[in-house]
Amino acid sequence: MEKRYANLALIYAAAAMIFGVFYREFTRFCNFTGKTNLSVIHTHYFLLGMVFFLILMLAEKAFSFSEGNTGKIVIAYQAGLNITALGFLLRGLTQVWNTELSAGMDASISGIAGIGHIFVGISMILLLLKIRKKAA
Repeated sequence: MEKRYANLALIYAAAAMIFGVFYREFTRFCNFTGKTNLSVIHTHYFLLGMVFFLILMLAEKAFSFSEGNTGKIVIAYQAGLNITALGFLLRGLTQVWNTELSAGMDASISGIAGIGHIFVGISMILLLLKIRKKAA
């Protein structure tokens, strides 16, 4: 599992860099100088992707906590992180393009990011509980 966590950290580091470049170049191409949610995709993938999986790798090495349903929790965590990024991407694109959104569409985009954050939060707590159980 340590190698799996290391590979996931590498994937999310690459995604973070790709979205950082996309944010910079896309806003420049569109002559956009305001604030946009595109900027937070980069940091979310670095911290909640790369850093989190590096920490899991170290925790696995120290406590060997990955057993049972850990794989399903990790999948739920990744789904949540990517759903969150999708919400930020949709919000950011509409901000850069200055798209007028209906109240329902605006709430839907916020809901997408919110659902992703809920998945991330619950999965993170479940993983930390598994680590705590093995550490005791």
